[in-house]
Amino acid sequence: MSSSHVSPRLPDFRLERHFSRWEFTARHHLTASDAETLTVAELLDLGTDADREAFAALRLGYIETWGTAPLRAAIAGTYDACGPDDVLAFAGAEEALYWLMQLLAGPGDHVVVTAPNYQAVETLPLAAGADVTGVPLDPQDGWRLDVDAVRAALRPSTTAVCVDVPNNPTGALPDQETWRALVELCDEAGVRLVSDEVYRGIELDPARTLPQAADLSRTAVSVNVMSKAYGLPGLRIGWVACRDRALVEMLERHKHYTSICNSGPGEFLATVALRAREEVLARARRIVAENLPVFDAFFARHDDRFAWAPPDGGCVAFPRYLGADGVEAFCTELVETEGVLLLPASIYASEVAAVPADRFRIGIGRRNPEPALAAFESFLTHR
Repeated sequence: MSSSHVSPRLPDFRLERHFSRWEFTARHHLTASDAETLTVAELLDLGTDADREAFAALRLGYIETWGTAPLRAAIAGTYDACGPDDVLAFAGAEEALYWLMQLLAGPGDHVVVTAPNYQAVETLPLAAGADVTGVPLDPQDGWRLDVDAVRAALRPSTTAVCVDVPNNPTGALPDQETWRALVELCDEAGVRLVSDEVYRGIELDPARTLPQAADLSRTAVSVNVMSKAYGLPGLRIGWVACRDRALVEMLERHKHYTSICNSGPGEFLATVALRAREEVLARARRIVAENLPVFDAFFARHDDRFAWAPPDGGCVAFPRYLGADGVEAFCTELVETEGVLLLPASIYASEVAAVPADRFRIGIGRRNPEPALAAFESFLTHR
């Protein structure tokens, strides 16, 4: 059959399409969503001599679909109520979200998502034939999550409420009261809470770190990954934690159709990083803390063009562009002339909720942002 007669089952993943064009060609990746990474040597230095010897001797065969026992034990050690049997490893968080949405959403089902969001959480249930309702985070109130709006969106057919905390791309973080109210609402309504927690651990104020959903509810699902807060996207190791054994077993059986199992070296190195979790996350927090004054000063110098607010958590923010030409034209001209990559608001457009069209995502988790900001400033000065 000619490719011209093949109908796509899923729409383009806007973020990845944009990155496929620019991520490795732009001179300055100023919209990175991950914290500064480590080399293999630096990561192994966080382990023991035995770890380094074991990694060198590691056989490159298949490993358990569930994930190795050491990895699952290390992941479980980051939770209060979840044990190793409540953990299933995936090839990144995207594979986990893919199968969760396949199992939780189909014709006749209804899903609630907050917006802006990671596109997969609304695209996948829509493609599966489910109805999806978007609940916008309020940009006028620090991207506040409105639990009453979630409550109003629920239906008898609602199977899941999907959130990401801290939020990507805004960096917004609910307060403790709001977060617990959302968990209680989902439990009372018999609706599964799916919580993307990939930025948890690098909050500006550690006191605002939220309990993980899977620790608060027996049915909630926590999704996490080594890519974002840990700064280790090259490992391609993610997971779900959930105390509903039936759901986790179904996810494991569906994983047989995609990755089957993860990379053995990836799981080994992820285990080393998780055992050194406090040091790895503290490093990411230091980088963000060092970068924030630099970004604050940059946007203060250009407050006639941007409305800036730092994130509550994570290492991305979603400032507003005030120029008359619009953020799409602005971001295109910036990357084409100065090689500075940002993500314009169209990447986060939603089919189910209004998302402000005058925003762009910027990353603050990489070391040495000054050359990128200098190129950005040069563009603004000479434009």
